[in-house]
Amino acid sequence: MAKSIHNNIRTLRFHASEMTQADLGERVGLTRQTIAAIEQGKYSPSLETAFKIADVFGVPLDQAFSWS
Repeated sequence: MAKSIHNNIRTLRFHASEMTQADLGERVGLTRQTIAAIEQGKYSPSLETAFKIADVFGVPLDQAFSWS
């Protein structure tokens, strides 16, 4: 079975005063569509982008993304 990257971005956005995908995208330099694709597992972000996303929520990388 192939491993893949999973994320908790939607949950993190919900707990961050229901931050929108557009708001998150603006904070990390991506479009809303790219954030949506990452959340849906259709696109894997670069390591730099993954760290930026985790930083927006103030969580360690492994709370925003996991490898399984």
